[in-house]
Amino acid sequence: MPRQKTTYVCSSCGYESPRWYGRCPSCESWNTMDETAPQPDSAGAAKPQKQRGGTGASVQKIYEIEAGAQTHEPTGIAEFDRVLGGGIVNGSLMLVGGEPGVGKSTLLLQVCARMAERGKRVMYITGEESARQIRLRADRLGASRAEILVLAENAMDAIEEKLSSVQPDFVVIDSIQMMYRPEMASAPGSVSQVRESAALLMRYAKTNGCAVILVGHVTKEGAIAGPRVLEHMVDVVLYFEGDYQHEYRLLRAVKNRYGSVNELGMFEMTGEGMRAVENASETLISHRASGASGSVVFCCMEGSRPMMVNLQALATQSFYTVPRRTVNGADQGRVALLLAVLEKRAGLRLYNQDVYVNVAGGLSLSETAVDLPLCIAVASSLSDMPLPAEIAVMGEIGLTGEVRAISQMERRITECARLGFNRIMCPADAVRKIKSPDGVELMPVKTLAQAVAMLGLKKYG
Repeated sequence: MPRQKTTYVCSSCGYESPRWYGRCPSCESWNTMDETAPQPDSAGAAKPQKQRGGTGASVQKIYEIEAGAQTHEPTGIAEFDRVLGGGIVNGSLMLVGGEPGVGKSTLLLQVCARMAERGKRVMYITGEESARQIRLRADRLGASRAEILVLAENAMDAIEEKLSSVQPDFVVIDSIQMMYRPEMASAPGSVSQVRESAALLMRYAKTNGCAVILVGHVTKEGAIAGPRVLEHMVDVVLYFEGDYQHEYRLLRAVKNRYGSVNELGMFEMTGEGMRAVENASETLISHRASGASGSVVFCCMEGSRPMMVNLQALATQSFYTVPRRTVNGADQGRVALLLAVLEKRAGLRLYNQDVYVNVAGGLSLSETAVDLPLCIAVASSLSDMPLPAEIAVMGEIGLTGEVRAISQMERRITECARLGFNRIMCPADAVRKIKSPDGVELMPVKTLAQAVAMLGLKKYG
């Protein structure tokens, strides 16, 4: 019998090769070449085709296509619905990724229970746990009486048969890396298995109008394991983030065909499951130390949601030849740039100071509006002078030390006023275009040196 051909595919870039490489010749990534299914022998009998090729659709003019209303089905979990843009869309294929133990299965089982309470036919398919383990988790979450159908199976042929017979409205697949097609020789989790399993579920979701959520494992770099095409196939990509040392978990949307991206939902891990944190701003600044130098309150924008964040900095005498710069929750290169601007344009001596920056609560800030509060926090720690408790700071800083305007100023100011911050330091250019709420004093600044001097944080000698 002739030997069947084997193809190796890079999970990072999709490069195909008839032989295995330790390093991909295309993208130069290490250990990414995975074996795909062997090609069937042309001399052998052809396998019966399970599905007709193509969809059989005819060509239409765009204005002749019926535009049905796109409705979001709320799940009843406010933070989950916020990230999805209002709820789950029928026929959508969603992907939820996150580190092991962060709470993906717990959250999705709670979503299943809420959907079942709303009269939906819900099916939870697990390839990693037994049905008994799912029952024990449901008991802990108080969802054991919900009408949830549980199937412990990882063979896609059997799953497709069960889906066709049950006809559910909402399905969770935990996880896509454990699913496999029996007619393919490669192991579960390989590029070909993940791609084919996801394609089968995508066809089912689009054909039957069933919403499907796939749980995805992540690599050590934080990306979802498997072929990159998996994220292109789905309609929504969610990342569930969190630190084991903190009780808060963040659900972030990085792709959403039915709503805005970069939305953020906050959950608290409790003994009874995930609890939605609706007032995230108050939660993030509730543990702020009063009267401490180096602490600044800043209003960031996560999608369309304003959130108050406690930004902390510590500047201390360095005993190293090269001072240390440690950053947690912000871009380290951006912080190094701002420290240089702070020393050059504001006259603060930082060349002999170790600087540590931390964003309290485990958030990761990427917008440039954090520039001014970061510089003010460093200057406050350097001069050992705390800021007044009612001040919030926001603004972008250029290389010449100017304070530049930022987006959505009115929403940021409204959020600050709601939580009692009635003095707001902001770019001077933005003050002329907005109307501040009653009782709120705006402190416009044009340069970084002016901001540092206005707060009395200048340190000479």
